[in-house]
Amino acid sequence: MYFRIIRNDISNSKLITLTTMIFVAAAAMLVSLAAVLIVNLSGSIHTLMTQAKTPHFMQMHSGDIDSARLTAFAKQQGNVEDFQVAEFLNMDGAQIILGEHSLVNSVQDNGFSTQSKKFDYLLDLDGNIIHVNDGELYVPISYMRDNTAKVGDIAMIGGKEFTIAGFLRDSQMNSSLSASKRFLVSEQDYAEIKNLGSMEYLIEFRLKDMSELRAFEAAYAAAGLEANGPTVTYTLFKMMNALSDGMMIGIILLVSVLIVVISLMCIRFTLLAKIEDDYREIGVMKAIGLRVSDIKKFYLAKYAAIAAAGSMLGFALSLVFKGMLLENIRLYMGESHNSSYASLFGIIGILFVFLAIIAYANRVLKRFRTISAAEAIRYGTAQEKNTGTNRFNLSGNRLFSTNVFLGIQDVLSRKRLYVTSLIVLVISAFIILVPQNLHNTISSKSFIQYMGIGSYDMRVDIQQTDHISEKTAEILHTMNSDPAITKAAVLTTKTFKVKTEDGSEENIKIELGDHSIFPIAYAKGKAPAEDEIALSAMNADEMGKQVGDAITVVINGDEKALTVSGIYSDITNGGKTAKAVFTDDTADMMWSIVSAELSDKALVHEKVSAYAERFDYAKISDIDEFVSQTFGSTISSVKKAAKAAIIVALIIMVLVTLLFMKMLVAKDRHAIAVMKAFGFTNSDMKIQYISRSVIVLIVGIIAGTLLANTAGEMLAGAAISSFGASMFRFEIDPLSAYLYSPMMMIGSVLIATVIGVSGVGQIKISENMKE
Repeated sequence: MYFRIIRNDISNSKLITLTTMIFVAAAAMLVSLAAVLIVNLSGSIHTLMTQAKTPHFMQMHSGDIDSARLTAFAKQQGNVEDFQVAEFLNMDGAQIILGEHSLVNSVQDNGFSTQSKKFDYLLDLDGNIIHVNDGELYVPISYMRDNTAKVGDIAMIGGKEFTIAGFLRDSQMNSSLSASKRFLVSEQDYAEIKNLGSMEYLIEFRLKDMSELRAFEAAYAAAGLEANGPTVTYTLFKMMNALSDGMMIGIILLVSVLIVVISLMCIRFTLLAKIEDDYREIGVMKAIGLRVSDIKKFYLAKYAAIAAAGSMLGFALSLVFKGMLLENIRLYMGESHNSSYASLFGIIGILFVFLAIIAYANRVLKRFRTISAAEAIRYGTAQEKNTGTNRFNLSGNRLFSTNVFLGIQDVLSRKRLYVTSLIVLVISAFIILVPQNLHNTISSKSFIQYMGIGSYDMRVDIQQTDHISEKTAEILHTMNSDPAITKAAVLTTKTFKVKTEDGSEENIKIELGDHSIFPIAYAKGKAPAEDEIALSAMNADEMGKQVGDAITVVINGDEKALTVSGIYSDITNGGKTAKAVFTDDTADMMWSIVSAELSDKALVHEKVSAYAERFDYAKISDIDEFVSQTFGSTISSVKKAAKAAIIVALIIMVLVTLLFMKMLVAKDRHAIAVMKAFGFTNSDMKIQYISRSVIVLIVGIIAGTLLANTAGEMLAGAAISSFGASMFRFEIDPLSAYLYSPMMMIGSVLIATVIGVSGVGQIKISENMKE
């Protein structure tokens, strides 16, 4: 019996049934994809870092190294499972030519290594430890991704010829956020090119108990061991590997949740429309004694079938699209050992969508209890009370035509009816604007200010060279004499010790200089003044410090009390930095950065080339190129997700508006017949419905825009903060957010409205004005 009822009902409402099933399928597909991607991403990262045996603690160091002292320290630490010192031969990009492409403009620190002996292995694309032969070169996978190199190309490294034998996965330096990239050569080839670059050491430890990592860091600092470079831990390696795909998954998850909500709204629309169509029949069934629970079963059977069909279609679609979305994860991190669980979690997600739809449909059907059998049989439709329009009447109207006025009045008098449509439009605007604003933000130049880098045009890094101070002064003097440069600033990084709460000491890298020339964005507080210090969010969390707290820094043996003036985000140097303005001539300078702003932005490329040629010991970067190479893959992922979100949201708006208008026309049959009897034409009625749609749409766009710029910004900020940026503000493109997107929404809704109200002309006066 139920099968016959479902079949007959679907055959009589093919469009509405198909539309509802599409929404259910979209919701099920996105929820399933989000679950599959989350499980695969976490599993792939775990697999990569397990296969590569990623260090739990890694200290980069430039300069002399005492291997015996480091070995002795490792033996003294009971928590150390394994220890090694790996060499990283840093080479200028101009000396590296891959096929037809030179790395002269690369902002990365490109270096050469041999395969590790104990852990921190470099892997091939099958996840195996690479054994490289003489004359072969294995290239970081990022250069395969951007088509810089391919297998079989001839590479020239400092004049020595290599053949690119393959590409490597590096659990430390895979991410574009990593400032360094490792190439792999044989030990013999390494010995031949060793004098062509500057040496940097990777001091690496594997621990028995990761929960004691903080204590190990403190012990390393207290021992006064080599620390002339960034310190990076296992957690940061993991975070950096997850960033690009993690943000894309976050957008998919957000959109999937919102589409589940919209699907429920769709179910509400179609159910209300069906109830309107069957109002007199429902009254008859109640009059002959059928229980409400029995009547509900007829309707639930149909929506259970639609939900089941939509869920199965959604699962099938997720299988089609997951390969494309998993491509980047598989390329950079390999297959996940959790892939079998991923499908299970995808099915669980789809089951959640199915049960949510059934539960919500059951809740909507509770209104059967309020239907009066006598009223339903007499009128054939629900009798509504129009309220809230006492001050908005036709006699006092001077602004709108009669049809437009009646449309607006209907919205005001039946607010509860239109609120569901309004919610869908608000959510759709939210879906369009949040990913779009997120993409605009992370692709804008100002985004680097949220990541611990000032906003300037050109950047000069001076490191891994002798006489850093003198060379920095030379470059600054040249910039100050250059008429094309409007202002320049120097920030130098030195290592100091700080006193912790328990009286022990820790190393902290402090960037000294005038931080007001090219300021960064602070999550809390402000830039440091004299006797103040600003901490990166990671340092502040580990030290338990807030703005206004005191911190003791040891300078040349003397303790100096500083007040925390601000907390900022930082992705550089392991995320654990500080900023201060005090002067110190005692501590060794680890590196320096000279930043410059040009009067004419068109000269940046020319100036970068000129300074790179003159100061060959420094790395000169165009900051726009720096942002592109550092955040490029992340920006690309978010851009794809933003475009997909726009398409999905516009389809949603069209389908939901279509459903709502059809429901409204069915509900208003009697009122339409009455108005036709008074002389209103079909065109008049259509204008009234379009007016209703437009007023709801305008409110929806305004509310959706406000919500996207407030709650959306907070949601995006929460996602970004988990990847290192503790402060976040949307960078909104006014044309896109306030013109193009609203125009697309208005056009979509108007088209759907015109199609949805086409049935007005088929309503006959004689059939719909009976008592």
